[in-house]
Amino acid sequence: MGSTSDLPVMEAAAKFLNEMQIPFEMNALSAHRVPDKVEEFAKNAHARGIRVIIAAAGMAAHLPGVIAAITTLPVIGVPIKATLEGMDSLLSIVQMPPGIPVATVGINGAQNAAILATEILAVADVELHQKLLRFKDDLKKKIIRANEELAQVKFDYKVG
Repeated sequence: MGSTSDLPVMEAAAKFLNEMQIPFEMNALSAHRVPDKVEEFAKNAHARGIRVIIAAAGMAAHLPGVIAAITTLPVIGVPIKATLEGMDSLLSIVQMPPGIPVATVGINGAQNAAILATEILAVADVELHQKLLRFKDDLKKKIIRANEELAQVKFDYKVG
Protein backbone atom coordinates (compact mmCIF):
# COMPACT_ATOMS: atom_id res chain seq x y z
CA MET A 1 0.00 0.00 0.00
CA GLY A 2 1.11 3.54 -0.58
CA SER A 3 1.05 4.32 3.14
CA THR A 4 -0.23 2.87 6.40
CA SER A 5 -3.25 5.18 6.14
CA ASP A 6 -4.51 2.66 3.52
CA LEU A 7 -4.57 -0.15 6.08
CA PRO A 8 -8.23 0.25 7.12
CA VAL A 9 -9.22 -0.46 3.50
CA MET A 10 -6.61 -3.12 2.84
CA GLU A 11 -7.54 -5.12 5.94
CA ALA A 12 -10.41 -6.58 3.90
CA ALA A 13 -7.88 -8.09 1.48
CA ALA A 14 -5.73 -9.40 4.32
CA LYS A 15 -8.73 -11.00 6.02
CA PHE A 16 -9.80 -12.77 2.82
CA LEU A 17 -6.30 -14.05 2.03
CA ASN A 18 -5.95 -15.19 5.62
CA GLU A 19 -9.31 -16.99 5.43
CA MET A 20 -8.15 -18.75 2.26
CA GLN A 21 -4.87 -19.64 4.01
CA ILE A 22 -2.78 -17.85 1.39
CA PRO A 23 0.57 -16.52 2.69
CA PHE A 24 0.93 -12.81 1.99
CA GLU A 25 3.04 -9.76 2.79
CA MET A 26 1.91 -6.29 3.71
CA ASN A 27 4.21 -3.38 2.94
CA ALA A 28 3.96 0.40 2.93
CA LEU A 29 5.81 1.42 -0.24
CA SER A 30 5.32 4.87 -1.69
CA ALA A 31 6.16 5.31 -5.37
CA HIS A 32 6.98 8.95 -4.60
CA ARG A 33 8.69 8.76 -1.20
CA VAL A 34 10.73 5.54 -1.50
CA PRO A 35 10.93 4.73 -5.22
CA ASP A 36 14.13 2.72 -4.69
CA LYS A 37 12.31 0.42 -2.21
CA VAL A 38 9.42 -0.01 -4.66
CA GLU A 39 11.87 -0.96 -7.40
CA GLU A 40 13.67 -3.42 -5.13
CA PHE A 41 10.35 -5.00 -4.08
CA ALA A 42 9.08 -5.33 -7.65
CA LYS A 43 12.35 -6.66 -9.08
CA ASN A 44 12.67 -9.35 -6.38
CA ALA A 45 9.03 -10.32 -5.84
CA HIS A 46 8.98 -13.30 -8.20
CA ALA A 47 12.24 -14.74 -6.86
CA ARG A 48 10.80 -14.47 -3.33
CA GLY A 49 7.80 -16.61 -4.34
CA ILE A 50 5.23 -13.87 -4.85
CA ARG A 51 2.85 -14.73 -7.71
CA VAL A 52 0.33 -11.86 -7.65
CA ILE A 53 0.69 -8.32 -6.31
CA ILE A 54 -2.14 -6.23 -4.92
CA ALA A 55 -1.11 -2.58 -4.86
CA ALA A 56 -3.27 0.08 -3.24
CA ALA A 57 -2.81 3.81 -3.56
CA GLY A 58 -4.75 7.03 -3.24
CA MET A 59 -4.60 10.41 -4.95
CA ALA A 60 -2.04 10.22 -7.81
CA ALA A 61 -2.00 6.45 -7.23
CA HIS A 62 1.21 5.63 -9.10
CA LEU A 63 2.22 2.61 -7.01
CA PRO A 64 0.37 -0.11 -8.98
CA GLY A 65 1.59 1.19 -12.32
CA VAL A 66 5.18 1.62 -11.19
CA ILE A 67 5.22 -1.94 -9.85
CA ALA A 68 3.62 -3.25 -13.07
CA ALA A 69 6.30 -1.47 -15.09
CA ILE A 70 9.05 -3.34 -13.24
CA THR A 71 7.64 -6.87 -12.84
CA THR A 72 6.00 -9.47 -15.07
CA LEU A 73 3.76 -10.61 -12.21
CA PRO A 74 0.05 -9.75 -12.40
CA VAL A 75 -0.68 -6.52 -10.53
CA ILE A 76 -4.12 -5.71 -9.14
CA GLY A 77 -4.68 -2.07 -8.27
CA VAL A 78 -6.93 -0.88 -5.47
CA PRO A 79 -7.82 2.79 -5.80
CA ILE A 80 -8.13 4.34 -2.34
CA LYS A 81 -10.72 7.03 -1.66
CA ALA A 82 -8.61 9.95 -0.51
CA THR A 83 -9.58 12.99 -2.57
CA LEU A 84 -12.13 13.56 -5.34
CA GLU A 85 -14.16 10.62 -3.94
CA GLY A 86 -11.39 8.30 -5.17
CA MET A 87 -11.96 9.04 -8.85
CA ASP A 88 -8.46 10.47 -9.18
CA SER A 89 -7.02 7.21 -7.83
CA LEU A 90 -9.27 5.06 -10.00
CA LEU A 91 -8.35 6.87 -13.20
CA SER A 92 -4.65 6.93 -12.32
CA ILE A 93 -4.63 3.15 -11.89
CA VAL A 94 -6.96 2.04 -14.66
CA GLN A 95 -5.53 4.23 -17.46
CA MET A 96 -2.21 2.48 -17.98
CA PRO A 97 -0.25 2.71 -21.23
CA PRO A 98 -0.13 -0.26 -23.62
CA GLY A 99 2.16 -3.00 -22.35
CA ILE A 100 1.81 -2.12 -18.66
CA PRO A 101 -1.57 -3.56 -17.57
CA VAL A 102 -2.92 -3.22 -14.06
CA ALA A 103 -6.12 -5.09 -13.26
CA THR A 104 -8.19 -2.58 -11.33
CA VAL A 105 -11.01 -3.10 -8.86
CA GLY A 106 -13.48 -0.51 -7.61
CA ILE A 107 -12.63 2.29 -5.22
CA ASN A 108 -11.72 0.78 -1.82
CA GLY A 109 -12.37 -2.67 -3.35
CA ALA A 110 -9.69 -4.50 -1.38
CA GLN A 111 -11.73 -7.66 -0.85
CA ASN A 112 -12.41 -7.97 -4.58
CA ALA A 113 -8.69 -7.54 -5.21
CA ALA A 114 -7.98 -10.44 -2.86
CA ILE A 115 -10.67 -12.57 -4.51
CA LEU A 116 -9.23 -11.83 -7.95
CA ALA A 117 -5.72 -12.64 -6.74
CA THR A 118 -7.04 -15.91 -5.33
CA GLU A 119 -8.75 -16.73 -8.63
CA ILE A 120 -5.46 -16.14 -10.46
CA LEU A 121 -3.61 -18.43 -8.06
CA ALA A 122 -6.38 -21.04 -8.21
CA VAL A 123 -5.79 -21.60 -11.93
CA ALA A 124 -2.87 -23.83 -10.93
CA ASP A 125 -4.06 -24.92 -7.47
CA VAL A 126 -6.92 -27.43 -7.18
CA GLU A 127 -7.29 -27.00 -3.40
CA LEU A 128 -7.55 -23.23 -3.72
CA HIS A 129 -10.05 -23.67 -6.54
CA GLN A 130 -12.22 -25.79 -4.22
CA LYS A 131 -12.04 -23.11 -1.52
CA LEU A 132 -13.24 -20.53 -4.04
CA LEU A 133 -16.12 -22.78 -5.10
CA ARG A 134 -17.21 -23.04 -1.45
CA PHE A 135 -16.83 -19.27 -1.00
CA LYS A 136 -19.01 -18.55 -4.05
CA ASP A 137 -21.55 -21.16 -2.96
CA ASP A 138 -21.75 -19.46 0.45
CA LEU A 139 -22.41 -16.13 -1.30
CA LYS A 140 -25.27 -17.72 -3.20
CA LYS A 141 -26.74 -19.25 -0.01
CA LYS A 142 -26.51 -15.90 1.77
CA ILE A 143 -28.59 -14.18 -0.93
CA ILE A 144 -31.15 -17.01 -0.99
CA ARG A 145 -31.55 -16.69 2.82
CA ALA A 146 -31.83 -12.91 2.57
CA ASN A 147 -34.55 -13.24 -0.08
CA GLU A 148 -36.45 -15.73 2.10
CA GLU A 149 -36.28 -13.25 4.97
CA LEU A 150 -37.52 -10.44 2.72
CA ALA A 151 -40.51 -12.58 1.77
CA GLN A 152 -41.55 -12.50 5.45
CA VAL A 153 -41.52 -8.68 5.64
CA LYS A 154 -45.11 -7.39 5.67
CA PHE A 155 -46.48 -4.17 4.25
CA ASP A 156 -50.10 -3.32 3.51
CA TYR A 157 -49.54 -2.98 -0.22
CA LYS A 158 -46.76 -5.50 -0.70
CA VAL A 159 -47.77 -8.29 -3.06
CA GLY A 160 -46.27 -11.74 -2.90
